[in-house]
Amino acid sequence: MGRFLAGVGAALALMLAGLFLFRSDAASEALPPPPKMVALADAPAVPEMQADAPTALPRTREQKRFGRYDKDRDGRITRDEYLVSRRKAYAKLDTNGDGRLSFDEWAAKTTTKFAAADKGRDGALDAAEFATTAVKRKAPKRTNCPPATQPADEG
Repeated sequence: MGRFLAGVGAALALMLAGLFLFRSDAASEALPPPPKMVALADAPAVPEMQADAPTALPRTREQKRFGRYDKDRDGRITRDEYLVSRRKAYAKLDTNGDGRLSFDEWAAKTTTKFAAADKGRDGALDAAEFATTAVKRKAPKRTNCPPATQPADEG
């Protein structure tokens, strides 16, 4: 009984220590200053504001990918930042949560995907069925540009 009470006490002490550490980290973060208030009389006219409007820079696919991995925005990707997505994928496969993947857990997704694609239920995929197993990629975003004007025929 003494061991049990000591274990409970140690667990409570660890939780309290974590709470104090979390609060000290949150309190040490510096907040940005609030934005300056501009009176309406001092505000520039609308055409002037549009002339000074910043333009968005196009980012490459690789820059966007880098930004998704660089969680702390320091311009570097640490090993932990790199492995976060792998850990999430691993956790989805580890259905019993024991931290180990058995062959059945690993193969479950593939087996389910195969069974869903096998419409004829004959244990084999033909070309049309196999095409449904391809990874679905998002279509690129298209901008709403006006159609190009064609030059008039000069004859």
